[in-house]
Amino acid sequence: MKGKLVIISAPSGAGKTTIVKHLLGKVLNLEFSVSATTRPIRGSETDGEDYFFMTVSEFRKKVKNNEFVEWEEVYKDLLYGTLKSELDRILAKGKHVIFDVDASGGINLKKKFKTESIAIFIMPPSIKELENRLLKRGTDSPEKIKIRINKAIDEMELANQFDTVIINDNLEQTKIEVFNIVKSFINN
Repeated sequence: MKGKLVIISAPSGAGKTTIVKHLLGKVLNLEFSVSATTRPIRGSETDGEDYFFMTVSEFRKKVKNNEFVEWEEVYKDLLYGTLKSELDRILAKGKHVIFDVDASGGINLKKKFKTESIAIFIMPPSIKELENRLLKRGTDSPEKIKIRINKAIDEMELANQFDTVIINDNLEQTKIEVFNIVKSFINN
Protein backbone atom coordinates (compact mmCIF):
# COMPACT_ATOMS: atom_id res chain seq x y z
CA MET A 1 0.00 0.00 0.00
CA LYS A 2 1.56 3.30 -1.12
CA GLY A 3 -1.08 5.74 0.08
CA LYS A 4 -1.34 6.84 3.68
CA LEU A 5 -4.42 6.98 5.85
CA VAL A 6 -5.58 10.03 7.78
CA ILE A 7 -8.13 9.22 10.48
CA ILE A 8 -10.11 12.11 11.96
CA SER A 9 -12.36 11.27 14.90
CA ALA A 10 -14.38 13.39 17.28
CA PRO A 11 -17.66 13.42 19.11
CA SER A 12 -20.63 14.72 17.12
CA GLY A 13 -20.47 18.53 17.12
CA ALA A 14 -16.72 18.83 17.80
CA GLY A 15 -15.96 19.96 14.23
CA LYS A 16 -14.55 16.86 12.51
CA THR A 17 -16.63 17.17 9.32
CA THR A 18 -15.66 20.85 8.93
CA ILE A 19 -11.99 19.95 9.45
CA VAL A 20 -12.14 17.04 6.99
CA LYS A 21 -13.74 19.31 4.35
CA HIS A 22 -10.98 21.88 5.00
CA LEU A 23 -8.27 19.24 4.47
CA LEU A 24 -9.94 17.98 1.28
CA GLY A 25 -9.78 21.54 -0.07
CA LYS A 26 -5.99 21.62 0.38
CA VAL A 27 -3.37 20.21 -1.99
CA LEU A 28 -2.64 17.04 -0.02
CA ASN A 29 -3.77 14.41 -2.58
CA LEU A 30 -6.46 13.24 -0.14
CA GLU A 31 -9.71 11.54 -1.03
CA PHE A 32 -12.63 11.01 1.33
CA SER A 33 -13.51 7.45 2.28
CA VAL A 34 -17.30 7.15 2.16
CA SER A 35 -18.55 5.01 5.04
CA ALA A 36 -21.44 2.56 4.87
CA THR A 37 -24.37 2.88 7.27
CA THR A 38 -27.81 1.51 7.98
CA ARG A 39 -29.13 4.85 9.23
CA PRO A 40 -31.68 6.68 7.07
CA ILE A 41 -30.66 9.48 4.69
CA ARG A 42 -30.88 12.93 6.33
CA GLY A 43 -31.76 16.13 4.48
CA SER A 44 -29.81 16.61 1.26
CA GLU A 45 -27.43 13.64 1.74
CA THR A 46 -26.58 11.60 -1.33
CA ASP A 47 -26.04 7.84 -1.45
CA GLY A 48 -22.45 7.06 -2.43
CA GLU A 49 -21.29 10.60 -1.63
CA ASP A 50 -22.13 11.18 2.05
CA TYR A 51 -22.57 7.49 2.93
CA PHE A 52 -23.36 4.21 1.27
CA PHE A 53 -26.87 3.75 2.68
CA MET A 54 -27.83 0.08 3.18
CA THR A 55 -30.49 -2.00 4.79
CA VAL A 56 -29.49 -3.92 7.93
CA SER A 57 -29.60 -7.21 5.98
CA GLU A 58 -27.40 -5.81 3.15
CA PHE A 59 -24.89 -4.56 5.71
CA ARG A 60 -24.84 -7.84 7.66
CA LYS A 61 -24.36 -9.79 4.41
CA LYS A 62 -21.26 -7.67 3.63
CA VAL A 63 -19.97 -8.33 7.18
CA LYS A 64 -20.44 -12.07 6.63
CA ASN A 65 -18.59 -11.80 3.28
CA ASN A 66 -15.69 -9.97 4.99
CA GLU A 67 -16.16 -6.86 2.83
CA PHE A 68 -15.36 -4.36 5.61
CA VAL A 69 -11.98 -3.08 6.82
CA GLU A 70 -13.76 -2.23 10.09
CA TRP A 71 -17.37 -1.95 11.22
CA GLU A 72 -19.40 -1.56 14.37
CA GLU A 73 -22.92 -1.65 15.66
CA VAL A 74 -23.34 1.72 17.39
CA TYR A 75 -26.88 0.97 18.59
CA LYS A 76 -29.11 -2.02 17.79
CA ASP A 77 -29.30 -2.29 13.97
CA LEU A 78 -27.46 1.04 13.54
CA LEU A 79 -24.30 -0.08 11.79
CA TYR A 80 -21.37 1.88 10.36
CA GLY A 81 -18.34 0.57 8.51
CA THR A 82 -15.51 1.12 6.05
CA LEU A 83 -15.72 -0.98 2.89
CA LYS A 84 -12.50 -2.58 1.64
CA SER A 85 -13.60 -1.71 -1.91
CA GLU A 86 -13.70 2.00 -0.99
CA LEU A 87 -10.15 1.88 0.38
CA ASP A 88 -8.90 -0.05 -2.65
CA ARG A 89 -10.61 2.40 -5.05
CA ILE A 90 -8.86 5.45 -3.50
CA LEU A 91 -5.45 3.80 -3.11
CA ALA A 92 -5.56 2.53 -6.73
CA LYS A 93 -5.71 6.19 -7.81
CA GLY A 94 -2.45 6.86 -5.95
CA LYS A 95 -4.20 9.02 -3.38
CA HIS A 96 -4.15 9.18 0.42
CA VAL A 97 -7.35 8.27 2.26
CA ILE A 98 -9.08 10.52 4.78
CA PHE A 99 -11.68 9.13 7.19
CA ASP A 100 -14.33 10.96 9.21
CA VAL A 101 -15.24 8.30 11.79
CA ASP A 102 -16.26 7.98 15.43
CA ALA A 103 -13.68 7.11 18.08
CA SER A 104 -14.21 3.32 17.92
CA GLY A 105 -13.90 3.31 14.14
CA GLY A 106 -10.76 5.44 14.37
CA ILE A 107 -9.15 3.13 16.91
CA ASN A 108 -10.02 0.06 14.80
CA LEU A 109 -8.46 1.63 11.69
CA LYS A 110 -5.33 2.71 13.61
CA LYS A 111 -4.84 -0.81 15.04
CA LYS A 112 -5.13 -2.29 11.57
CA PHE A 113 -2.95 0.21 9.65
CA LYS A 114 -0.46 1.23 12.39
CA THR A 115 2.37 3.32 10.89
CA GLU A 116 0.61 3.72 7.52
CA SER A 117 -1.98 5.86 9.32
CA ILE A 118 -2.25 8.86 11.60
CA ALA A 119 -5.18 9.08 14.00
CA ILE A 120 -6.23 12.55 15.14
CA PHE A 121 -8.89 13.09 17.79
CA ILE A 122 -10.66 16.46 17.81
CA MET A 123 -11.70 17.29 21.36
CA PRO A 124 -14.40 19.85 22.15
CA PRO A 125 -13.29 22.52 24.67
CA SER A 126 -15.92 21.27 27.14
CA ILE A 127 -19.10 19.21 27.33
CA LYS A 128 -21.08 22.44 27.87
CA GLU A 129 -19.63 23.97 24.68
CA LEU A 130 -20.37 20.75 22.77
CA GLU A 131 -23.97 20.88 23.98
CA ASN A 132 -24.22 24.53 22.85
CA ARG A 133 -22.90 23.63 19.37
CA LEU A 134 -25.39 20.77 19.04
CA LEU A 135 -28.24 23.06 20.14
CA LYS A 136 -27.15 25.76 17.65
CA ARG A 137 -27.19 23.20 14.81
CA GLY A 138 -30.91 22.78 15.37
CA THR A 139 -30.97 19.32 13.79
CA ASP A 140 -31.61 17.16 16.86
CA SER A 141 -34.31 16.84 19.49
CA PRO A 142 -33.34 17.42 23.17
CA GLU A 143 -33.45 13.60 23.68
CA LYS A 144 -31.12 13.05 20.72
CA ILE A 145 -28.73 15.74 22.02
CA LYS A 146 -28.64 14.00 25.41
CA ILE A 147 -27.74 10.70 23.65
CA ARG A 148 -25.02 12.48 21.63
CA ILE A 149 -23.57 14.11 24.78
CA ASN A 150 -23.42 10.75 26.60
CA LYS A 151 -21.73 9.15 23.56
CA ALA A 152 -19.30 12.12 23.42
CA ILE A 153 -18.29 11.54 27.05
CA ASP A 154 -17.58 7.87 26.25
CA GLU A 155 -15.63 8.80 23.09
CA MET A 156 -13.53 11.42 24.90
CA GLU A 157 -12.34 8.71 27.28
CA LEU A 158 -10.85 6.91 24.23
CA ALA A 159 -8.90 9.98 23.02
CA ASN A 160 -5.64 8.75 24.60
CA GLN A 161 -5.59 5.88 22.06
CA PHE A 162 -5.03 8.38 19.21
CA ASP A 163 -1.70 9.67 17.91
CA THR A 164 -2.72 13.28 18.51
CA VAL A 165 -5.48 15.04 20.43
CA ILE A 166 -6.37 18.60 19.45
CA ILE A 167 -8.79 20.73 21.46
CA ASN A 168 -11.02 22.65 19.06
CA ASP A 169 -11.69 25.87 20.93
CA ASN A 170 -10.85 28.02 17.88
CA LEU A 171 -11.91 26.47 14.57
CA GLU A 172 -9.55 28.48 12.34
CA GLN A 173 -6.56 27.66 14.57
CA THR A 174 -7.59 24.00 14.73
CA LYS A 175 -7.82 23.80 10.92
CA ILE A 176 -4.24 25.14 10.63
CA GLU A 177 -2.93 22.80 13.33
CA VAL A 178 -4.54 19.69 11.80
CA PHE A 179 -3.37 20.70 8.30
CA ASN A 180 0.25 21.02 9.51
CA ILE A 181 0.12 17.62 11.26
CA VAL A 182 -1.39 15.88 8.22
CA LYS A 183 0.99 17.56 5.76
CA SER A 184 3.98 16.53 7.85
CA PHE A 185 2.72 12.93 8.10
CA ILE A 186 2.07 12.64 4.36
CA ASN A 187 5.45 14.14 3.44
CA ASN A 188 7.45 11.78 5.70
